[in-house]
Amino acid sequence: MKRLALIVLLASSAPAWAGASNFTLVNGTSGALAELSIRRAGTAEWKTLGAAPSAGARGSIQFSDPDCAFDIRASVPGSGPVTWAGVNLCDVKSVTLQRDPSAGAWVDYDQ
Repeated sequence: MKRLALIVLLASSAPAWAGASNFTLVNGTSGALAELSIRRAGTAEWKTLGAAPSAGARGSIQFSDPDCAFDIRASVPGSGPVTWAGVNLCDVKSVTLQRDPSAGAWVDYDQ
């Protein structure tokens, strides 16, 4: 009986690995985005995420992956492809893609 209690205790105290899951993508840039795609950080294979929200709009992204760190890429009119590198998608409700021609690309999070 003591052995069973120990097994139950150890199993219930094991950490939960959340990984990345569905999130809201907000286009915080001043222009339209096209060709929205994602890849695990440090890999080469880009996967399409679907339609990108227009400037200032938000869209729901259906996504699930055991990793947390990703690169998001989109085509920006007049600039070509822009990559938001090292985006943490674990425990995130929404990700806002920001871009300034002089400051570069960054992400704001809502957790």
